[in-house]
Amino acid sequence: MKKRDIEFLYEIGTLRNTDRAWKQHLAMKVATDPEHCFRVAFIALLLAEAEGVKNHEKIIKMALVHDLAETRTSDFNYIQKVYVEADEKSAARDLFAGTVFRTLFADVLHEYEERKCIEAKIVKDADNLDVDLELKELEERGSQLRTKWRASRRLVRDKKLYTKSAKKLWDDIQKSDVSSWHLKANKWYKIPHAGK
Repeated sequence: MKKRDIEFLYEIGTLRNTDRAWKQHLAMKVATDPEHCFRVAFIALLLAEAEGVKNHEKIIKMALVHDLAETRTSDFNYIQKVYVEADEKSAARDLFAGTVFRTLFADVLHEYEERKCIEAKIVKDADNLDVDLELKELEERGSQLRTKWRASRRLVRDKKLYTKSAKKLWDDIQKSDVSSWHLKANKWYKIPHAGK
């Protein structure tokens, strides 16, 4: 292992301290960058299955690296992006420089940012859909932002999502219940003699 590879591991570890920038407007705990990337990877795999795309390795790599440059640029929220443009390409180049992961920058991240291949489109769709999942979770905690953003999120669904599967998943998310997974797994239903 090279020293630069170990430095890379420490650097990406700092993302656990980086909340997504919309926390400024919500004043609520939101997902960190690694939490976001973790779920993006699974959303992307779900979309890949629905779209019949088999290159899961490429999709996972794209999902893992799609926001890594934020170790150097941070995450900008939707208002900051009106005024500030991060040089994420340079940040990512410098982040990966001298590491065994440099091809992730040269190939995978570049391909993701071009949005020409189906895998890149799927990962970008997953990146957008994670926002809608988190908005539902925040609503469960009392946030009204999902209602206030309804029109802008509908615009994302109609104009920004690339795949039919992503649009279908967006529709399904809107009707979903954040708590249904754990309510149905409740011990009172799963263990006949619980509490006796």
